[in-house]
Amino acid sequence: SGSVKAGKMPEGEKMRQCKQEEEQQQKEEEREGLIEFYSSYQELFQFFCSNTTIHGAIRLVCSKKNKMKTAFWSVLFFLTFGLMYWQFGILYREYFSYPVNLNLNLNSDRLTFPAVTLCTLNPYRYSAIRKQLDKLDQITHQTLLDLYDYNMSLPQRDWSTSSTQRRSSRSLLHHVQRHPLRRQKRDNLVNLPENSPSVDKNDWKIGFVLCSENNDCFHQAYSSGVDAVREWYSFHYINILAQVPDAKALDESDFENFIYACRFNEATCDKANYTHFHHPLYGNCYTFNDNSSSLWTSSLPGINNGLSLVVRTEQNDFIPLLSTVTGARVMVHDQNEPAFMDDGGFNVRPGIETSISMRKEMTVRLGGSYSDCTEDGSDVPVQNLYSSRYTEQVCIRSCFQLNMVERCGCAYYFYPLPDGAEYCDYTKHTAWGYCYYKLLAEFKADVLGCFHKCRKPCKMTEYQLSAGYSRWPSAVSEDWVFYMLSQQNKYNITSKRNGVAKVNIFFEEWNYKTNGESPAFTVVTLLSQLGNQWSLWFGSSVLSVMELAELVLDFIAITFILAFRWFRSRQKLSPPGPPVNRQDNTAFQDEAPALSAPHRFTVEAVVTTLPSYNSLEPRGPSRDGEVGHE
Repeated sequence: SGSVKAGKMPEGEKMRQCKQEEEQQQKEEEREGLIEFYSSYQELFQFFCSNTTIHGAIRLVCSKKNKMKTAFWSVLFFLTFGLMYWQFGILYREYFSYPVNLNLNLNSDRLTFPAVTLCTLNPYRYSAIRKQLDKLDQITHQTLLDLYDYNMSLPQRDWSTSSTQRRSSRSLLHHVQRHPLRRQKRDNLVNLPENSPSVDKNDWKIGFVLCSENNDCFHQAYSSGVDAVREWYSFHYINILAQVPDAKALDESDFENFIYACRFNEATCDKANYTHFHHPLYGNCYTFNDNSSSLWTSSLPGINNGLSLVVRTEQNDFIPLLSTVTGARVMVHDQNEPAFMDDGGFNVRPGIETSISMRKEMTVRLGGSYSDCTEDGSDVPVQNLYSSRYTEQVCIRSCFQLNMVERCGCAYYFYPLPDGAEYCDYTKHTAWGYCYYKLLAEFKADVLGCFHKCRKPCKMTEYQLSAGYSRWPSAVSEDWVFYMLSQQNKYNITSKRNGVAKVNIFFEEWNYKTNGESPAFTVVTLLSQLGNQWSLWFGSSVLSVMELAELVLDFIAITFILAFRWFRSRQKLSPPGPPVNRQDNTAFQDEAPALSAPHRFTVEAVVTTLPSYNSLEPRGPSRDGEVGHE
């Protein structure tokens, strides 16, 4: 074995050796810096405040020797952050409220003429129910005589009846007596006797009694006697209509005796241009331009390029207790939509020419998150009972009818019949009237939820109407007009002034309005507003946001590193193992990072083989030290 001992090294050689070691250590530290993080939160925050482009952050470092300024800028900095994020919250809340802009467009084009429904306002005494209506009139005559001492005149009819008709009359009398028309004292006069001088005829309410199957009765009262009599008569009239097994028996259209003249765009109308249906209260109704295969188109606006009708307004064989007005009822609506005459119609006066000008208006709503509208009603939890497209009124009436069938066991005669149901008739459903009026009160109070379930359609077409009136025919022309009508239409009415009316329906102009919706707050708008707020409070850009994101990521990384070090330190506090050999090369390498290289000036080494350290290699011809051999 041999040994090599190094003597005292020259001072210059030691300095070069130390400088090389420092450079080596610096290179190692630079290489380690690529993967190392800050050693503390303070170091991270100080580096961020010193180098960020966010305004005001540098003052937290520059003024650290002045605690008052540091506190002031710290409060101001975080207060600004809070105000900015408060504005961010307002912007996000507005974005997720999905506001819309209303866009108004004026379009000019040839317009498709809408559907027009005209009703006679004359409930007809159909032959299938004529005898029962005559019997109901007799009962009503006696009722009005008992209540008001009013002797209602009845037309002369053949009162001879067969045995079947007599049984039907007795059945009708029985059910009318179960639902009598009565007077009732007002609530504040209930305790007073009927012959009290404090009670006069104006202190009574009139109505009719409705009872359930359990004999739970209530008085359906009205403040007006006219309304009470009409409602009571209408209730029994509906029961009579419901007893007709075939609805076609009521289809007694008499178009020529109601429509004396029909003209559209200077051309005469024919039977292919209208459809007919019966309404229980408005009588025979005719819908023009409802055939989707051949729709009318207005070539020009104006009264001469629309629909012109001459109608008969005389009430022939009418029912006076149902119809208290004279004239006709007209409604303008879109194709493939039912005509709800109670909602959108208006009356035409006899002896008057009514000119109705129209302006078309379309509404297109945004669906989805922007509004609670429906495209076609398929997502509405109500079955459409009408053979038409979805509208809000179609849904509401279908909802009521379905609830009527479920609660009362039968369907209301005014609305379409659901599958497997039958119309209410007190010969089969004795308490349906009680159930109906109770259900109607719940419906109006929205207890049934129909108004909540039925949503507006996303696309709908409406017609804004304005009407003008003039006397027709005029005093100087009525003679020849009535003479021509009598020659062409066998017009033989005696009351000429109240016998006819004229209706003109036309477009006022070609322009039609479209109301559309567009999103008021898109993602681009949101980002723009957020950027404006960020620039307002900090005067920064997108790169400043990236710096803030980097700060958050570094903060998370330091948290994991410190947690890992704490976990390692906890492991070192566990019971110690065998002592570490200081001469072991592996242990030396583990301890090496903890040594301070700049303070090491001399090196001693024992070399048993060839030298492996550059610092011990000879430089030049002369050597210091001794080499011994054994």
